[in-house]
Amino acid sequence: MADDGTASNRRDPIKSSVGNVAGQRRRQQAVTVAKERRELLVRAKRLCRVGTNGDVEDACVENEMMIDEEQPILEAQASKAVEELKSAVQYQEKGAMQKRVIALRELRRLLSKSEFPPVEAALSAGAIPLLVQCLSFGSPDEQLLESAWCLTNIAAGKPEETKALLPALPLLIAHLGEKSSAPVAEQCAWAIGNVAGEGEDLRNVLLSQGALLPLARMIFPDKGSTVRTAAWALSNLIKGPEPKAAAQLVKVDGIMDAILRHLKKTDEVTAIEIAWIIVYLSALSDIATSMLLKGGILQLLLERLATSKSLQLLIPVLRSVGNFVAVDPKAILTILIREQNTEESIVGVLAKCLRSEHRVLKKEAAWVLSNIAAGSIEHKRMIHSTEVMSLLLRLLSTSPFDIRKEVAYVLGNLCVESAEGGDTKPRIIQEHLVSIVRGGCLPGFIELVRSPDIEAARLGLQFIELVLRGIPNGEGPKLVEGEDGIDAMERFQFHENEELRVMANSLVDKYFGENYGIDE
Repeated sequence: MADDGTASNRRDPIKSSVGNVAGQRRRQQAVTVAKERRELLVRAKRLCRVGTNGDVEDACVENEMMIDEEQPILEAQASKAVEELKSAVQYQEKGAMQKRVIALRELRRLLSKSEFPPVEAALSAGAIPLLVQCLSFGSPDEQLLESAWCLTNIAAGKPEETKALLPALPLLIAHLGEKSSAPVAEQCAWAIGNVAGEGEDLRNVLLSQGALLPLARMIFPDKGSTVRTAAWALSNLIKGPEPKAAAQLVKVDGIMDAILRHLKKTDEVTAIEIAWIIVYLSALSDIATSMLLKGGILQLLLERLATSKSLQLLIPVLRSVGNFVAVDPKAILTILIREQNTEESIVGVLAKCLRSEHRVLKKEAAWVLSNIAAGSIEHKRMIHSTEVMSLLLRLLSTSPFDIRKEVAYVLGNLCVESAEGGDTKPRIIQEHLVSIVRGGCLPGFIELVRSPDIEAARLGLQFIELVLRGIPNGEGPKLVEGEDGIDAMERFQFHENEELRVMANSLVDKYFGENYGIDE
């Protein structure tokens, strides 16, 4: 079977009146995460200030950076440095190699010392052909390293500046091989990672030129710095949205064992980069997902969640857990039962994230819980019996909108069983619904109905339907009316969205029609 797993056609384990649309939406977000500004700055491209060989000579520390220096002066210096490099490349007499290295080092220094490196000036002066020439095989390692370092920082620039590296890509990829020294190979991987971070078109170029296999092989050894850089570049290369690269990576012999080994044994900094590979593999490749689950990935991820305090690690680990939960509810149920009601259990760890001051952790944890809650009745009961419930109810009324929407999915999924066959209305788990409504959630759902966000409004209406239909003794309509739910639904009377208009009007007509209140 072809491994064409996409985020749009799976990960919907139940069809309920609340459902698990959040899982689909967040999986789509996972493969386009580089579009977020913070991720773009932190993940997609990285300026190199200290060489991969650990040489800190001339490396610019923060207090030496030329943040306030006049940009025209810096640009003029860069143009001059390129001219010096051109002269050094043409020089063939004694000391030619040292002359080239000195010229390269000066250009690299200028491209590393400012928050806004003079990349455009260097390109306009003709830097790329000279740097490509300096990358030729047979050149001394020092020259190769300086050339690759210059290209790395050029690739960290604007899109058009990154694209200028196209002529250099074949040599950068070639230097990833075992014949290159470790610092040179790592620096070339860094440059390739910046190129891959620019977008899908350049990722496709890199894939067509064979960048994936040598990058994958670079994470096999236990060499911390090299593994970190190669893993980061590899995560940029496979991030999607097309699953082609992830499918290729799965076929590399030994890659899954390497991923599992590094996640288990390595330091947190390396684990962060490995975790992002897992995010994209679990979002894009069915085969990779199956292989990782068989290798015990869930337990390793949960151990990282329980022991780490690093926000940078917790985010990709949470996203990965959510993806795996959506694929294999049985696997997560085994872990839930085995470790229930402990701080190290998945629910205990997610509770810790819900209590965090970081909103992104709260949102990710709520999404994972929504995937668990969309599973079997055992999943739902397990969550419902824990401290998570009080946290969720409080977050529904006090959190920013995006977190409230994720929390609403959890609470809604806890109240319904999976629809069987052609049933259009799932069975309500009345005990859960009653306790959640008594916990004060109804105003939060009605507030979602009033939201201009269509998905949130739909979610609110679906929960109101559960309350109207499922609260015993006919108390549902009174509860909804008491929270101004009728007014919230009537705003859809002439709404342009047909689905919401029909849903809201039907509920008002059925439960609040001409006969409503007559018996009283």
